Order: sequence, then C-alpha cells, then structure tokens
Amino acid sequence: MRDFEYVAPTTIDEAVRLMAESGNRAKALAGGTDVIVQLRGGRFDIDRLVDMKKIPELNEMSYSEADGLTVGAAVPCHRIYEDATVQEQYPGLVDAAFLIGGIQIQGRATLGGNLCNSSPSGDTIPALMALGGTCDIAGPNGRRSLPVEDFCTGPGRNVLQDGEILVGLNFPSPKANSGAAFLRFIPRNEMDIAIANAAASVVLDDSKENIVSARIAVGAVAPTPMMATAAADGLAGKAASEESIEAAGEAAKAVASPINDMRGTVTQRVHLVGVLTKRALRTAISRAKGE
Repeated sequence: MRDFEYVAPTTIDEAVRLMAESGNRAKALAGGTDVIVQLRGGRFDIDRLVDMKKIPELNEMSYSEADGLTVGAAVPCHRIYEDATVQEQYPGLVDAAFLIGGIQIQGRATLGGNLCNSSPSGDTIPALMALGGTCDIAGPNGRRSLPVEDFCTGPGRNVLQDGEILVGLNFPSPKANSGAAFLRFIPRNEMDIAIANAAASVVLDDSKENIVSARIAVGAVAPTPMMATAAADGLAGKAASEESIEAAGEAAKAVASPINDMRGTVTQRVHLVGVLTKRALRTAISRAKGE
C-alpha cells in the first residue's frame, strides 16, 4: 500500500473541497471496513483518504412521524439495530444492519459506506431499496437527492461524481399496516459474502388480509442490486396468501442475471432469489399484521 494523505474534515463543505481537490484520486472513509481492506489489497491507489467520521451531520440519526428516519452516512450499524425506535418502525433495516460482519465490524461499518462500496452483494442495499430510501448527496454544485435504487451503476461503481459525498439516507415513515424484512443466503455461518439476498416491504389494507402495495429488491444476482418491480406490482390488490407469495417469488427470478463463481452457480442463485423473496414476504406480511 503506497503512501497517501489522511484528512479528517469537520464540515460538509470542507469534505467536499478536499474530495474535489484530488478528484478520482480521493476516497471517502465512513467506517473503513471496506476501503482500508481494498487499499491494502491493491485494488486501487489514492492520493487522499477523507475521513467522514468527524462531521456532525454525517453522524446524526433522527426520526419523526412527519419526516421519517434520517441516518447519516457515518452512523455505525450498532447504533441502528440498538435503537428502540428503529427496531419498532424499521425492523427490515435492523435485519440488514445486524448482518454486516461481526460485532467488531458493526462498531465501525455504516449503511452509507456499504452503499458507496456498491457491491452487487452489499448486505444492506436491497433493504434500503425496499424501504424506499433516498440518498442525500453533497458536492461542488450543491446538494441533490435520488432514490437508492438509482445509486449503484455497476460492480463497485455508483453515481457519485468527483467531489461528491453521501451525506445520509432518508426513509419515509412506515404506513399503517406495513412491514418489511431482509435476509440472505451465505456459504458459511458468519461474516461471508451473500450468494443471494432479498428484501421486501408490504402495506396491507385495514383488514390485514389483502396487499395494497409492495416493494421487492434482490442482490448478488446481477451487476447491481435490483428492484423486482413486476413481482412487487403483481401483489397489489391480491390476498396476503401463500398463493400470492409463491407467484411473487417466481416472478422475482426474472430480474436475476447471476454468474457462476466460487460461491455459487447461476442455477442456485436464481433458485435462491425465489426462495428468499418468498421468505422475506412472509416475514414482512407477518410484521404488518403485528404478529
């Protein structure tokens, strides 16, 4: 690993300036659990590493019924899954945050860093997508926002331009009779990369017997995490039944375009998309019913 400059700004404006000065030779550090490993492995060379942990806004986490949940890009995972409000209102987010590495990693790793790493198998990204998350981005030209599902553009690539940083993630307040869930399939029991993962969110009607709307996202089965839009839209107006769940699981397979590698085969991954989608939907529906 070659020498580089380490800087730790305390404001967003300072961070943007430092990132912009070095262009594509700068990297942001939110938790460091990905970027430090990649630097040591020689995946890329940089001139400047910009630590975001000392910027107050990036460490804020807040919730209100009117504005929903805001999670700064530098908020570590343990703060998310230990927060009582997040546990109650966003259990699907807790599912994802609790699965990143082990407890030591969770003390540093962040949702923002996981998203910016933009791995196709990122452990939190499908959950962020299924929950309708939006990205708050700051750069030399000011602030902008976009849906999480539009953030990743390829393996390890995303929409951030030179000088831009992810400030945080915003999630709308959960609707009445709603629920969400995330899960993955990995080769070993702990700290492994997913062969496939899936997240689902649903809104039920007042009877809690029918689905009003749904969102489904899957990961590790395409160059980027993918929304299974047709599968989710097909649930609208349907009974919250096993028949509907089975149909959605089969439909979700259509977005999968995986590869064969040391962790799994194409056939296995496509099959897992169906299995994980169905399991995520069952848990999401159960949570929506308050079970």
